[in-house]
Amino acid sequence: MAGVFARTEEEMLGVGAALAAVLRAGDIVALSGGLGAGKTTLARGLLSALDLAEEAPSPTFAIVQPYAPPDVSLPVAHVDLYRLDDAEEVAELGLEEYLADGALLIEWPERLGGRLWPDALLVHIDFHAEGARRLTASLPPSWRDRWPFP
Repeated sequence: MAGVFARTEEEMLGVGAALAAVLRAGDIVALSGGLGAGKTTLARGLLSALDLAEEAPSPTFAIVQPYAPPDVSLPVAHVDLYRLDDAEEVAELGLEEYLADGALLIEWPERLGGRLWPDALLVHIDFHAEGARRLTASLPPSWRDRWPFP
């Protein structure tokens, strides 16, 4: 387990940017936490650092929002599973296809049931004192040497 604090929205965007700097094709970043915890803010920081010019919308209604070059430097599918009622619905999304040459950024990974990839970076965001957020990461072997925080 590894952790980091984000005290402001700018710091949360910075966490996303730091993850983008080490993100590579085949990676899965899974963001969990309550409503308003900062999952989409972190995702926006990551996508912005991958050269997305506009602010990334929350994919809550689209469920999957793909980004590809030239809009971003690495293809990324931003996924929000909040509206899924059944983990079986995930199979219909074809998420594995994005991993061939890009990465997955998944909000609400608990909606996958037990189907989260074992090599996924799982980042849980908790509310902390005075609006700060504590991010706790479960680092799979492929992330242990890349985790960008002390």
